[in-house]
Amino acid sequence: MTQPLRIIFAGTPDFAARHLQALIDSEHQVVGVYSQPDRPAGRGKKLKASEVKQLALEHGLAVFQPQSLKTEDALNELNSLNADIMIVVAYGLILPKAILAAPKLGCLNVHGSILPRWRGAAPIQRAIWAGDEQTGVTIMQMDEGLDTGDMLHISRCPIDADETSASLYTKLAELGPTALISTINKLANGEITPEPQNDADANYAKKLSKDEANIDWSMSAVQIERNIRAFNPWPICFTHMGGQPVKIYQAQVVAQSGRAGEVLASSKQGIVVACGEQALSITQLQPQGKKPMAINDFLNGRSDWVTPGTLLGENNE
Repeated sequence: MTQPLRIIFAGTPDFAARHLQALIDSEHQVVGVYSQPDRPAGRGKKLKASEVKQLALEHGLAVFQPQSLKTEDALNELNSLNADIMIVVAYGLILPKAILAAPKLGCLNVHGSILPRWRGAAPIQRAIWAGDEQTGVTIMQMDEGLDTGDMLHISRCPIDADETSASLYTKLAELGPTALISTINKLANGEITPEPQNDADANYAKKLSKDEANIDWSMSAVQIERNIRAFNPWPICFTHMGGQPVKIYQAQVVAQSGRAGEVLASSKQGIVVACGEQALSITQLQPQGKKPMAINDFLNGRSDWVTPGTLLGENNE
Protein backbone atom coordinates (compact mmCIF):
# COMPACT_ATOMS: atom_id res chain seq x y z
CA MET A 1 0.00 0.00 0.00
CA THR A 2 1.29 3.45 -0.92
CA GLN A 3 1.97 5.86 1.94
CA PRO A 4 -0.24 8.93 1.29
CA LEU A 5 1.77 12.12 0.75
CA ARG A 6 0.98 15.71 1.65
CA ILE A 7 1.26 17.51 -1.71
CA ILE A 8 1.55 21.13 -2.79
CA PHE A 9 0.52 21.61 -6.42
CA ALA A 10 1.69 24.53 -8.57
CA GLY A 11 0.28 25.11 -12.05
CA THR A 12 -1.82 27.47 -14.14
CA PRO A 13 -3.39 26.32 -17.49
CA ASP A 14 -5.70 23.45 -18.42
CA PHE A 15 -2.75 21.09 -18.97
CA ALA A 16 -1.83 21.58 -15.31
CA ALA A 17 -5.45 21.32 -14.12
CA ARG A 18 -5.70 17.80 -15.55
CA HIS A 19 -2.75 16.77 -13.38
CA LEU A 20 -4.29 18.43 -10.33
CA GLN A 21 -7.50 16.48 -10.93
CA ALA A 22 -5.52 13.23 -10.96
CA LEU A 23 -3.96 14.14 -7.61
CA ILE A 24 -7.36 15.05 -6.15
CA ASP A 25 -8.68 11.65 -7.27
CA SER A 26 -5.69 9.81 -5.77
CA GLU A 27 -5.12 8.64 -2.20
CA HIS A 28 -2.72 11.52 -1.62
CA GLN A 29 -3.68 14.79 0.10
CA VAL A 30 -3.39 18.11 -1.73
CA VAL A 31 -2.69 20.61 1.07
CA GLY A 32 -2.27 23.72 -1.05
CA VAL A 33 -2.48 24.93 -4.66
CA TYR A 34 -0.31 27.64 -6.20
CA SER A 35 -1.33 29.38 -9.41
CA GLN A 36 -0.52 32.56 -11.32
CA PRO A 37 -2.39 35.73 -10.25
CA ASP A 38 -5.70 36.32 -12.04
CA ARG A 39 -5.24 37.97 -15.44
CA PRO A 40 -7.47 40.25 -17.57
CA ALA A 41 -9.21 38.24 -20.29
CA GLY A 42 -11.83 38.69 -23.00
CA ARG A 43 -13.12 41.89 -24.55
CA GLY A 44 -14.09 43.32 -21.18
CA LYS A 45 -10.62 42.59 -19.77
CA LYS A 46 -12.18 41.29 -16.57
CA LEU A 47 -9.90 39.38 -14.22
CA LYS A 48 -10.09 35.65 -14.90
CA ALA A 49 -8.90 32.87 -12.62
CA SER A 50 -6.68 30.19 -14.10
CA GLU A 51 -8.05 26.72 -14.80
CA VAL A 52 -6.00 25.39 -11.90
CA LYS A 53 -7.43 27.96 -9.46
CA GLN A 54 -10.98 27.28 -10.62
CA LEU A 55 -10.56 23.53 -10.09
CA ALA A 56 -8.93 24.01 -6.70
CA LEU A 57 -11.76 26.23 -5.47
CA GLU A 58 -14.36 23.72 -6.71
CA HIS A 59 -12.75 21.17 -4.39
CA GLY A 60 -12.32 23.50 -1.42
CA LEU A 61 -8.54 23.59 -1.63
CA ALA A 62 -6.44 26.47 -0.30
CA VAL A 63 -5.17 28.64 -3.18
CA PHE A 64 -2.05 30.84 -3.12
CA GLN A 65 -1.21 33.36 -5.85
CA PRO A 66 2.04 35.15 -4.99
CA GLN A 67 3.60 37.44 -7.56
CA SER A 68 6.94 35.84 -6.70
CA LEU A 69 8.28 32.93 -4.66
CA LYS A 70 11.59 34.69 -3.94
CA THR A 71 10.48 36.48 -0.77
CA GLU A 72 10.86 35.27 2.81
CA ASP A 73 7.10 35.59 3.32
CA ALA A 74 6.46 33.27 0.35
CA LEU A 75 8.89 30.69 1.76
CA ASN A 76 7.35 30.85 5.24
CA GLU A 77 3.85 30.48 3.80
CA LEU A 78 4.87 27.40 1.79
CA ASN A 79 6.71 25.86 4.76
CA SER A 80 3.61 26.25 6.91
CA LEU A 81 1.84 23.69 4.70
CA ASN A 82 4.25 20.99 5.93
CA ALA A 83 4.25 19.23 2.55
CA ASP A 84 6.09 16.04 1.66
CA ILE A 85 6.44 17.04 -1.98
CA MET A 86 5.59 19.83 -4.44
CA ILE A 87 4.34 19.05 -7.97
CA VAL A 88 4.94 21.75 -10.60
CA VAL A 89 3.15 21.64 -13.97
CA ALA A 90 3.23 24.68 -16.30
CA TYR A 91 3.24 27.05 -13.34
CA GLY A 92 5.03 30.01 -14.88
CA LEU A 93 7.06 31.26 -11.90
CA ILE A 94 10.70 30.50 -11.14
CA LEU A 95 11.23 28.39 -8.03
CA PRO A 96 14.28 29.61 -6.07
CA LYS A 97 16.64 27.19 -4.32
CA ALA A 98 14.96 27.65 -0.92
CA ILE A 99 11.56 26.66 -2.34
CA LEU A 100 12.99 23.67 -4.21
CA ALA A 101 14.45 22.37 -0.96
CA ALA A 102 11.45 23.11 1.26
CA PRO A 103 9.30 19.96 0.83
CA LYS A 104 10.76 16.77 2.34
CA LEU A 105 10.98 15.04 -1.07
CA GLY A 106 11.68 18.21 -3.03
CA CYS A 107 9.82 19.38 -6.13
CA LEU A 108 8.80 17.35 -9.18
CA ASN A 109 8.02 18.73 -12.63
CA VAL A 110 5.94 17.25 -15.45
CA HIS A 111 7.63 18.24 -18.72
CA GLY A 112 6.15 17.70 -22.20
CA SER A 113 9.13 16.09 -23.92
CA ILE A 114 11.56 13.19 -23.65
CA LEU A 115 14.33 14.96 -21.77
CA PRO A 116 16.99 16.10 -22.29
CA ARG A 117 15.50 16.86 -25.72
CA TRP A 118 13.47 20.07 -25.79
CA ARG A 119 14.17 21.71 -22.50
CA GLY A 120 12.40 25.05 -22.27
CA ALA A 121 9.13 26.79 -22.93
CA ALA A 122 7.70 25.17 -26.09
CA PRO A 123 8.63 21.46 -26.12
CA ILE A 124 5.37 20.25 -27.71
CA GLN A 125 5.56 22.68 -30.61
CA ARG A 126 9.29 22.24 -31.22
CA ALA A 127 9.01 18.46 -31.45
CA ILE A 128 6.63 18.85 -34.42
CA TRP A 129 8.64 21.76 -35.87
CA ALA A 130 11.78 19.62 -35.90
CA GLY A 131 10.11 16.57 -37.46
CA ASP A 132 10.54 14.31 -34.41
CA GLU A 133 8.82 10.95 -34.74
CA GLN A 134 8.04 10.63 -31.05
CA THR A 135 7.80 12.65 -27.87
CA GLY A 136 6.40 12.09 -24.42
CA VAL A 137 6.25 13.21 -20.82
CA THR A 138 9.19 13.27 -18.41
CA ILE A 139 8.67 13.41 -14.64
CA MET A 140 11.81 14.94 -13.17
CA GLN A 141 13.24 16.07 -9.87
CA MET A 142 13.60 19.83 -10.12
CA ASP A 143 16.88 21.65 -9.57
CA GLU A 144 17.99 25.23 -10.19
CA GLY A 145 18.63 24.66 -13.91
CA LEU A 146 16.15 24.92 -16.78
CA ASP A 147 14.63 21.41 -17.02
CA THR A 148 17.98 19.89 -16.02
CA GLY A 149 16.96 17.76 -13.02
CA ASP A 150 17.25 13.99 -12.66
CA MET A 151 14.60 11.99 -14.53
CA LEU A 152 12.25 9.75 -12.54
CA HIS A 153 9.94 8.48 -15.29
CA ILE A 154 9.40 8.82 -19.06
CA SER A 155 6.20 7.96 -20.95
CA ARG A 156 6.44 8.05 -24.75
CA CYS A 157 3.98 8.55 -27.61
CA PRO A 158 4.31 8.76 -31.42
CA ILE A 159 3.94 12.01 -33.35
CA ASP A 160 1.57 11.33 -36.27
CA ALA A 161 2.19 12.71 -39.75
CA ASP A 162 -0.79 15.08 -39.44
CA GLU A 163 -0.15 16.00 -35.78
CA THR A 164 -0.74 19.58 -34.70
CA SER A 165 0.37 21.10 -31.42
CA ALA A 166 -3.27 21.02 -30.33
CA SER A 167 -3.67 17.28 -30.95
CA LEU A 168 -0.28 16.46 -29.41
CA TYR A 169 -1.14 18.60 -26.39
CA THR A 170 -4.25 16.44 -25.90
CA LYS A 171 -2.20 13.24 -26.09
CA LEU A 172 0.30 14.44 -23.51
CA ALA A 173 -2.43 15.82 -21.25
CA GLU A 174 -3.82 12.26 -21.09
CA LEU A 175 -0.39 10.65 -20.70
CA GLY A 176 0.97 12.98 -18.02
CA PRO A 177 -1.45 12.51 -15.11
CA THR A 178 -1.15 8.70 -15.18
CA ALA A 179 2.65 8.96 -15.32
CA LEU A 180 2.63 11.45 -12.44
CA ILE A 181 0.54 9.32 -10.08
CA SER A 182 2.61 6.22 -10.86
CA THR A 183 5.83 8.14 -10.16
CA ILE A 184 4.57 9.61 -6.88
CA ASN A 185 3.44 6.20 -5.66
CA LYS A 186 6.81 4.64 -6.44
CA LEU A 187 8.66 7.57 -4.89
CA ALA A 188 6.60 7.29 -1.70
CA ASN A 189 7.59 3.62 -1.47
CA GLY A 190 11.27 4.20 -2.26
CA GLU A 191 11.01 2.33 -5.56
CA ILE A 192 12.61 4.89 -7.92
CA THR A 193 16.24 5.45 -8.86
CA PRO A 194 16.76 8.94 -10.35
CA GLU A 195 18.55 9.03 -13.73
CA PRO A 196 20.78 12.04 -14.49
CA GLN A 197 20.27 13.78 -17.84
CA ASN A 198 23.03 13.80 -20.43
CA ASP A 199 23.60 17.50 -21.03
CA ALA A 200 25.41 16.74 -24.30
CA ASP A 201 22.09 15.58 -25.79
CA ALA A 202 20.12 18.63 -24.64
CA ASN A 203 18.57 21.30 -26.84
CA TYR A 204 16.36 24.30 -26.16
CA ALA A 205 12.70 24.74 -27.12
CA LYS A 206 12.44 28.51 -27.47
CA LYS A 207 9.09 30.28 -27.29
CA LEU A 208 7.11 30.73 -30.49
CA SER A 209 6.57 34.20 -31.95
CA LYS A 210 4.17 35.77 -34.45
CA ASP A 211 7.15 36.75 -36.58
CA GLU A 212 8.14 33.10 -36.87
CA ALA A 213 4.63 32.27 -38.10
CA ASN A 214 5.04 34.54 -41.15
CA ILE A 215 5.77 31.96 -43.86
CA ASP A 216 9.17 32.24 -45.49
CA TRP A 217 8.58 30.59 -48.87
CA SER A 218 12.32 30.13 -49.41
CA MET A 219 12.20 27.37 -46.79
CA SER A 220 11.58 23.81 -47.92
CA ALA A 221 7.98 22.68 -48.31
CA VAL A 222 8.64 19.99 -45.71
CA GLN A 223 9.69 22.56 -43.10
CA ILE A 224 6.84 24.96 -43.86
CA GLU A 225 4.31 22.12 -43.57
CA ARG A 226 5.77 21.22 -40.17
CA ASN A 227 5.54 24.86 -39.10
CA ILE A 228 1.87 24.99 -40.10
CA ARG A 229 1.14 22.04 -37.81
CA ALA A 230 3.50 23.12 -35.01
CA PHE A 231 2.08 26.66 -34.81
CA ASN A 232 -1.55 25.49 -34.60
CA PRO A 233 -3.40 26.61 -32.43
CA TRP A 234 -0.98 29.55 -31.85
CA PRO A 235 0.30 31.72 -33.44
CA ILE A 236 -0.98 30.13 -36.74
CA CYS A 237 1.16 30.38 -39.87
CA PHE A 238 0.17 33.08 -42.35
CA THR A 239 1.13 34.60 -45.65
CA HIS A 240 -0.02 37.67 -47.59
CA MET A 241 -2.62 37.27 -50.35
CA GLY A 242 -4.59 40.04 -51.98
CA GLY A 243 -2.91 42.63 -49.80
CA GLN A 244 -3.84 41.07 -46.45
CA PRO A 245 -2.51 38.36 -44.12
CA VAL A 246 -4.23 35.00 -44.58
CA LYS A 247 -3.82 32.22 -42.02
CA ILE A 248 -2.91 28.75 -43.27
CA TYR A 249 -4.33 25.76 -41.40
CA GLN A 250 -3.64 22.77 -43.65
CA ALA A 251 -1.26 22.04 -46.51
CA GLN A 252 0.43 19.07 -48.15
CA VAL A 253 3.88 18.72 -49.71
CA VAL A 254 3.78 18.13 -53.47
CA ALA A 255 6.57 17.33 -55.94
CA GLN A 256 6.53 20.56 -57.96
CA SER A 257 8.96 23.46 -58.23
CA GLY A 258 9.11 27.11 -59.17
CA ARG A 259 10.11 30.49 -57.82
CA ALA A 260 9.69 30.57 -54.02
CA GLY A 261 6.26 31.98 -53.15
CA GLU A 262 4.87 31.63 -56.69
CA VAL A 263 1.35 30.24 -57.13
CA LEU A 264 1.75 27.32 -59.52
CA ALA A 265 -1.88 26.20 -59.63
CA SER A 266 -5.21 27.09 -58.08
CA SER A 267 -8.15 24.68 -58.05
CA LYS A 268 -10.59 22.93 -55.73
CA GLN A 269 -7.80 20.44 -54.94
CA GLY A 270 -5.65 23.20 -53.43
CA ILE A 271 -3.54 26.28 -54.01
CA VAL A 272 -0.08 25.04 -55.01
CA VAL A 273 2.74 27.37 -53.96
CA ALA A 274 6.40 26.85 -54.81
CA CYS A 275 8.86 26.70 -51.91
CA GLY A 276 12.64 26.68 -51.62
CA GLU A 277 12.38 22.94 -52.23
CA GLN A 278 9.23 21.33 -53.68
CA ALA A 279 5.84 22.99 -53.18
CA LEU A 280 2.86 23.12 -50.85
CA SER A 281 -0.77 22.53 -51.73
CA ILE A 282 -2.84 24.67 -49.34
CA THR A 283 -6.19 23.05 -48.52
CA GLN A 284 -7.56 25.11 -45.59
CA LEU A 285 -7.05 28.80 -44.84
CA GLN A 286 -8.61 31.83 -43.17
CA PRO A 287 -8.89 35.37 -44.60
CA GLN A 288 -9.13 38.27 -42.16
CA GLY A 289 -12.50 38.53 -40.44
CA LYS A 290 -13.61 35.08 -41.62
CA LYS A 291 -13.64 31.56 -40.20
CA PRO A 292 -11.23 28.87 -41.45
CA MET A 293 -12.54 27.59 -44.78
CA ALA A 294 -11.94 24.95 -47.42
CA ILE A 295 -10.34 25.94 -50.75
CA ASN A 296 -13.64 25.83 -52.68
CA ASP A 297 -15.19 28.44 -50.39
CA PHE A 298 -12.09 30.61 -50.52
CA LEU A 299 -11.91 30.56 -54.33
CA ASN A 300 -15.58 31.47 -54.74
CA GLY A 301 -14.85 35.14 -54.05
CA ARG A 302 -11.08 35.45 -54.01
CA SER A 303 -9.70 33.44 -56.92
CA ASP A 304 -7.99 36.58 -58.27
CA TRP A 305 -5.73 36.57 -55.18
CA VAL A 306 -4.09 33.33 -56.23
CA THR A 307 -3.96 33.24 -60.03
CA PRO A 308 -0.99 31.19 -61.30
CA GLY A 309 2.14 33.32 -61.42
CA THR A 310 1.15 35.43 -58.40
CA LEU A 311 3.86 35.78 -55.75
CA LEU A 312 2.70 35.41 -52.13
CA GLY A 313 4.21 37.24 -49.17
CA GLU A 314 4.11 40.83 -47.94
CA ASN A 315 7.18 41.83 -49.98
CA ASN A 316 5.45 40.76 -53.17
CA GLU A 317 2.16 42.63 -52.83
